[in-house]
Amino acid sequence: MRLDTHCHLDATEFDPDRQEVIGRAQQSGIQAIVIPAVEHANFERVRALAHSFEQGFYALGIHPMYVRHASEHHIEQLRLALATYRDDPKLVAVGEIGLDFFIPEISVGVERAKQEKFYEAQLSLACEFDLPVILHVRRSQDVLLKYLRRYSVRGGIAHAFNGSMQQAHQFIEQDFALGFGGAMTFTRALQIRRLATELPLSAIVLETDAPDIAPAWMVDSRRNEPSQVIPIARCMAQLREVTESLVLEATAHTALRVLPGLAGLASLKTDRVA
Repeated sequence: MRLDTHCHLDATEFDPDRQEVIGRAQQSGIQAIVIPAVEHANFERVRALAHSFEQGFYALGIHPMYVRHASEHHIEQLRLALATYRDDPKLVAVGEIGLDFFIPEISVGVERAKQEKFYEAQLSLACEFDLPVILHVRRSQDVLLKYLRRYSVRGGIAHAFNGSMQQAHQFIEQDFALGFGGAMTFTRALQIRRLATELPLSAIVLETDAPDIAPAWMVDSRRNEPSQVIPIARCMAQLREVTESLVLEATAHTALRVLPGLAGLASLKTDRVA
């Protein structure tokens, strides 16, 4: 089973050829593409896009990089959207939410406090609607974990994970899987490649974050796309010295566990997890 657990397919970079991108994903055998929202303005867009093709699924949330332009009213809009679509089989998570302490101007003072306030409010909504969360994790692992310990969310995905091995295991203890994609394909990404090699596949999901984080072989074009899940899986298989099919199978099994809304997909044919 072939899944892209994180793809911003609604991004303007795909406006010229979105249907062709979807077609290439379908031709490569991708069976699910999860499209996370980033702000209230694209809630309806990601929902409509997910419903426009069989493999589409979506998440609703306010990304930490969009928090500075958001208001508490937008949290209420998120609550309303989650309530309205709670029975939508294509809605699989609250996301993309989290904390970004990489960008200096939003990482200190009032801006940082606002990020934390919105993150906590969205964790509360995830609990209210019994949904997993898709986390943006950038130099914020320990603070994210502090809030996760306060809320009994039903796990989810720590997207584009780049923390320590110790932090990785702390997320796993909170029932989270860790997302790996294009960054892993660069030979200089030693810590990410170590995590991708040593963590159990039962704690790993594959993603692209398209159109961002293009893999090493697409560095010139710079635009990533969901069909790249397959060669990303091949890269992980080479790092782990296992077969590509095992990586695809085991990481899909993990994705179905942490995003149970994907359960409508064809069931996995094996329970084997490395």
